[in-house]
Amino acid sequence: MATQLRRTSRPDAAAAADAAAPAASPWSGAGERQRQREAKRNAVLSTAAQMFNERGFHATSLDDIAARLHVSKPTLYYYVKNKDEILLACVDKGLRMTLQGIEASRAAGGNAVDQLRACMQVYAGIVMQPFGMCLIRVGDEEVPEPARGELRRMKSEIDLAFRRLVAQGVEEGSLAPCDPKMTAFVIAGALSWIGRWYQPEGAHTPEEIAQQCIETLLGGVVARVPARSAPKKRASSA
Repeated sequence: MATQLRRTSRPDAAAAADAAAPAASPWSGAGERQRQREAKRNAVLSTAAQMFNERGFHATSLDDIAARLHVSKPTLYYYVKNKDEILLACVDKGLRMTLQGIEASRAAGGNAVDQLRACMQVYAGIVMQPFGMCLIRVGDEEVPEPARGELRRMKSEIDLAFRRLVAQGVEEGSLAPCDPKMTAFVIAGALSWIGRWYQPEGAHTPEEIAQQCIETLLGGVVARVPARSAPKKRASSA
């Protein structure tokens, strides 16, 4: 009898434990749902940036973006409000990636030339990525106000970072005397233009392109031939 009681008490105890356990909350996966939503929104932005780069902003519609993602157009509105918001988010991502990369390069230390080279490497690499390329290929005038002013302010931070490093290099003597403002414009302009002509299927990797462009900008294109010594005069015979 005692054995029977012990056997029957186990399911009763389990039932009591189940009753005491809190019910599973339907909101327990909220964090995971938020992560999934953010991942899907990033997929929308990345696809849109690629299409803006391929076709141009005005030639790309929300229908085109939805078709590339194999979703319906109404689905996009769960992640973005409209095409202007997509463009703003894409350009903003490109700018923030650039500024964060430049700041990390400067924080790594080294002399001005080391930091300048590292910043150029970061910038060249980003303009060959979808968000960075979108930043270069889409004009500021296509970004609606008031965001346009903020984007221009962030772009000026990139210019100022290059300008400070050039000025520091001139002061150190590691860079030839120059106008830091003009030189910074040349550097940023040349590296930005990579985002215009770069083709992923081209013969060179992004790393090779960045390296060659940086070496050309820092070293120049004119060969440095050592000055020939003047020929020795023959001693005149008496």
